[in-house]
Amino acid sequence: MDVSTPGQYLNLLRNHIDITHVPFSDRGSRLLVYQQPDQSQLFIKCAERLTGLDADLDAYLHRPPFIRDLILVDEDGKTLDFEIVTSPHAVFFYTRLGEFGLVFQDTRTLSFGLPPNIAAGIHFHVQPQFWKSTNTGGELKSVRNLTYASDGEILRNEIKPDNGGYEVEFIVQKGEDRTITLHISPAQDMWHQVVPFSSSIAAAEERWRTWFSKVPPVAEPYNLTYAYAWWVMANNLISPMGNVAYEAMTPSKKSYVGLWLWDSALHALAYRHVDPDLARNQIRAMLAYQLPDGMLPDAVYDEGIVTEINHPIHAEVTKPPIVAWAALKLHETAPDLGFLQEIYIPLVRWNAWWFSMNDDDVDGLAQYNHPYSSGLDNNPLWDFGMPVESPDLNTYFPPPPKRGLGTGWQGKI
Repeated sequence: MDVSTPGQYLNLLRNHIDITHVPFSDRGSRLLVYQQPDQSQLFIKCAERLTGLDADLDAYLHRPPFIRDLILVDEDGKTLDFEIVTSPHAVFFYTRLGEFGLVFQDTRTLSFGLPPNIAAGIHFHVQPQFWKSTNTGGELKSVRNLTYASDGEILRNEIKPDNGGYEVEFIVQKGEDRTITLHISPAQDMWHQVVPFSSSIAAAEERWRTWFSKVPPVAEPYNLTYAYAWWVMANNLISPMGNVAYEAMTPSKKSYVGLWLWDSALHALAYRHVDPDLARNQIRAMLAYQLPDGMLPDAVYDEGIVTEINHPIHAEVTKPPIVAWAALKLHETAPDLGFLQEIYIPLVRWNAWWFSMNDDDVDGLAQYNHPYSSGLDNNPLWDFGMPVESPDLNTYFPPPPKRGLGTGWQGKI
C-alpha cells in the first residue's frame, strides 16, 4: 500500500490511537482526553505539573482528572453508550442517536459535534479546586478555569456541588450543526467563540494533512510505525507558557511533562525534516535557561527548571553535551548562519563548563557527577559511585585541550 499522501496517513492511523492509554490531544495543547477502559465515558487531564498546587515535581502523575465521568446524553439526560473510532484529527462516537464527534477547536478548546437534528448533550464532573491537608489545617487552591458553551438553544443547564467539585448537565436543542465546547484555561477572561463543528473538524483535518504533507517518504513496510511516530511528534508539542519559551516537544504529555536537554536536541534532528524553525526552537528553549556558569539544566518546565536532584545522590544534574552536534546536523539540512551566531557563545560556555566544573583531577577528561547526567540514569555502570570519567561523555567533545585549559578552550565547541 502506498501511503505517500497526507490523506492516506490519516486513514492509516484510523483507530490505531488507543485513547484508553494514549491521550487524544493536538499540537500545542495541554488538554488530554482519555476513555475509561470498557466504558462509554471520558476524562480530561492537563499536561501541566502545576507545582504551585503541590511542590512535588511528580505530583501531577497522581493528580485526579480535571474533568471526569464525562458521558454523552440524550435530551432526557440518559447515558448514550458509544463505539469509538479515533484518528489523528478527531474522535468519533457512534451511538443509538447517531454520530458525535470531538476535535480541538484550538489548543484550549475542545469541540463536541452533535448528531444533526438531535437534541443531546454532555454530563460531567469537574474539579476546579485542589485541596490538601497540612500540619496546621488545609489548603484550597484553584486548578484551572472552565467555560462550557454551545451555539445552539439550551434545553437544560444544571450544575450542583458534588464530591469536592461540580456535576454539570448541559443539553442543547436539535439543529443542523450543533456544537458544545469545553474551554479550559488559567485566564480569568474565559470568553471564546463557539465555532460550528463542521468548521472545526475541517480545520483540524487540514491542520493534520498539512503536517503529514511535510513528512519525508519511507519504505512501505515501515508506513504504520512511521505515521504513528510523526503523529506523536506533533501531538506532543506544547505551546509556550511560563518557562517554556518556545513551542517545544515534551517526551510525553502523560508522564514526562517538560523539556529535557538531550531529548530536545534529538527532537530537533527529527523536526529539521518538516520545519527547520521548529527544530531550532527545540534548542533555543533549553539555551534560554543557561546558568551564569555555563551549565544547561537537565529539564525545563512551566514553573521552573531542574539543575540538581537528591536521588540516588545529591548533585547537579544535566545531560550529555550533544546540542552542538544536533545544531550542526540541523545546519547541514537547513543552513542558517544567523542561528549559528545566536547559539555559538552559549554552546562554547556549555562545553567549557564541563571542563571547568567537572574535571576534578584536571586531566582533560570530563566526568559525570550524577548518574542521571549520563542519560543512563540508574545503570549498573554507576554502582561504584560518582564521579566517573566516562568514555561516552568525552567522545561528545572535540579533541581535549592541553593541560591547564586556559583561554584556548573558549573558542572551541
